[in-house]
Amino acid sequence: MTTTTQNPVSVAALYKFARLDGYEALRAPLAAFCCGRGIKGTLLLAHEGINGTVAGSEEAIAGLIDHLQAIEGLAGLEVKYSGAAEMPFHRMKVRLKREIVTMGVEDIDPATSAGTYVAPADWNALISDANTVVIDTRNAYEVSLGTFKGAVDPKTTSFREFPAWVEQHREDLEGRKVAMFCTGGIRCEKATAYVKSLGLNNVFHLKGGILKYLEDVPVEDSLWQGECFVFDERVSVSHGLAEGEAELCRACRHPLTVEDRLSPKFTAGVSCPHCFETRSDEDRERYAERHRQVELAQARGGKRHLGS
Repeated sequence: MTTTTQNPVSVAALYKFARLDGYEALRAPLAAFCCGRGIKGTLLLAHEGINGTVAGSEEAIAGLIDHLQAIEGLAGLEVKYSGAAEMPFHRMKVRLKREIVTMGVEDIDPATSAGTYVAPADWNALISDANTVVIDTRNAYEVSLGTFKGAVDPKTTSFREFPAWVEQHREDLEGRKVAMFCTGGIRCEKATAYVKSLGLNNVFHLKGGILKYLEDVPVEDSLWQGECFVFDERVSVSHGLAEGEAELCRACRHPLTVEDRLSPKFTAGVSCPHCFETRSDEDRERYAERHRQVELAQARGGKRHLGS
């Protein structure tokens, strides 16, 4: 894990499926540990494990990872590191959840029944196989920024919709290799456990997710197209985990490509091609005033406005 002058903030995306009995008792100590070291971001705790993305100094993040790995069940935590030019989160949150990634299906245990891990170095060969169905398990707004060549987009708006999509397309998956991927590995790991519960056993997922692939695979060998959406103020990353060119529409929170921002329906802080037709003039007037307040706050050199 390293930081640079250009990216002085260390960002860690982490998760592990593990039985965490008494996970509720971890909340307050973890919040205190992070806040005491200037770490910001979100950690989710549930009976099935931990998930989250946090940012801070390299020393603070290293200390947190060591602290988490010392908790019973969390050794071998899956962690992807990247950098940011400035703190990409507003605050620190530790939340208790029913699931660390919400699918809404009972009795799915990725800790014991997930599909076969595939290392980034071996991923290209798998997804280039004509007998492989490649499925992007992320939501449509994430896929809009980039995906793997030839991948199927289920066009979901939430992960809860994924099981229904699989049921509808089960015949297309029978007798084939099923390769799934997501941002950091957590959703596709749970997705593989669900698909295997249906009796489909030739199931694979990208270890470390898109983030690890973009970190490890040289751009000249890459089958990735576009940028990868991330859930913080960087919005997206590209090969080498460099910060991408995408921005968020501050009206609807949809990620925007450079092409989106060239649209006549785009006005910074007010509208974009994805929300222009669904918002009223009154909405846009309200967004415009909020954007003006954000710009005034930035001009005064204050902290990032929460609506920004």
